[in-house]
Amino acid sequence: MGRSIGSVWGGDRLDLDAYLKRIGYDGEHEPTLKVLRGLHAAHIATLAFENLEVVLGRPVRLDLESLQAKMVRRRRGGTCCEQTLLYAAALDALGFTFTATASRVRLGEERVRPATHMSLRVELGGEDWFTDVGFGAEGILEPLRLRDGEIARQAGWTYGLVREAGPTPGAAGPLVLRRLRRDGWFDLYAIGTEPRFPVDLTVTSHYTSTHSLSPFHDKLLVQRPGADQRLALDNTELVRLVPDRTAERRRIPARELPGLLDEEFGVALDAEDTAALIARYE
Repeated sequence: MGRSIGSVWGGDRLDLDAYLKRIGYDGEHEPTLKVLRGLHAAHIATLAFENLEVVLGRPVRLDLESLQAKMVRRRRGGTCCEQTLLYAAALDALGFTFTATASRVRLGEERVRPATHMSLRVELGGEDWFTDVGFGAEGILEPLRLRDGEIARQAGWTYGLVREAGPTPGAAGPLVLRRLRRDGWFDLYAIGTEPRFPVDLTVTSHYTSTHSLSPFHDKLLVQRPGADQRLALDNTELVRLVPDRTAERRRIPARELPGLLDEEFGVALDAEDTAALIARYE
């Protein structure tokens, strides 16, 4: 586990007070598990996953100043890479020791996908903790101890980690993050082990926002996890998931989308973005 090299994650350039105020965190500022839990919970409660820049035909800018302008000074969320880079800058500023990881998303499928989901592995007291603020509606609500067999009940949701067998006899495979559903365990993603850096997130973001095979390329995706419910907007279909209940689905008229984004996801659009979004879905 390597400590971030210099200011590679931008902690020295982050307006930490503004970030903490934006997510509503007013606790301690020490690199402890208590603080990590508090930051994780506050971040996901405030900053929704959203790919509006992609849908509206704009570039996804990953420099720290652009991230702060969008997600801290404006009421916007961001993609996985945007969220992870902003969150990593905050952990860096607070003195945490961590590395980024790239995971292969499964969402219940067996096919091998590219390693495009980014999250963080944090070292605390000789143990590794896994924290992920950018996975959207299916995401964990607080950090998990990164070890085989770990099971954690988080509000009404249960998560687990299991190590798979490697490609050759006797070899260890990846740890897989799963969520327990009514019909059994559901694989979310296989966690990578090779350390990643901001430049890797730049490459990943370019692929996920521009490649025709990316699920984020040609449709609106806005998601938010929560203790009582999980929300996902897929183009104009809103899905509301409550523990141990069947998902509720409804279509949202184009002109109601901006208001829905504000009220349900905490994403506020200016007049230009509002007009562009309505025009796209009308």
